[in-house]
Amino acid sequence: MADLDRAIRNAATFWTAQAQARGNELVMRDGLLVANGTKRAGQRIMVLSPDTRTDDIAAVLVPTGRAVVEDAYSTLDLSRLGLTSRQLPVMIRDPAPVPEPSREVTKVESVDQLELAERMIVHGFSLEQFQPYEPGEVFPKSLLDRPEFEVFLAGEAGACIAVHSGDASGVYYVTTMPEHRSRGIGRALMHAMLARTELPMTLTASTSGRPLYDSLGFRTVNLSTWWSRA
Repeated sequence: MADLDRAIRNAATFWTAQAQARGNELVMRDGLLVANGTKRAGQRIMVLSPDTRTDDIAAVLVPTGRAVVEDAYSTLDLSRLGLTSRQLPVMIRDPAPVPEPSREVTKVESVDQLELAERMIVHGFSLEQFQPYEPGEVFPKSLLDRPEFEVFLAGEAGACIAVHSGDASGVYYVTTMPEHRSRGIGRALMHAMLARTELPMTLTASTSGRPLYDSLGFRTVNLSTWWSRA
């Protein structure tokens, strides 16, 4: 449970930074982190306690529009609220040596670089709710001033986000553009991220990304349930 709690705290740091940078309403209530975004972004709810009840979600859930509830503890059944579910593994890796990245990975320092990374993530990670693409909607430039939030590029082939939360580093949106896939871009990004931290690293794996994370020594600590309404 300690590893899962560490991963949840890191994800909360990630969503807090994004919500504040976007100017979204951010609410902490009854073991929940709630970010009320734009129509395209929708509402994001994170479950921060295994004691959270369905009624707690019902009290803050917007009645219409896009909504995502991330329940990493997988203790809730939100089907009666009109949400559908899928499960994704929460994974963690303890610090250990890694090879040098097979290609250069650089930290984003400028607004132009941030826009490049944002565009790649929106299209390469298939964030359909943010298409057609609008610069600064997903990653506003104020994120460059947040020390806990870092963006990285592998040239114009891939990008990812790293978030630091005191007792863990997290990696998000590991993206390879379609024309560069199966060329080791994702592995290079991950080697670079792992080399930058002496803390455990957490992530929530997609189906396509999990074989890479398994090969890098990540282990699954729980299956997170993501409830959603389009």
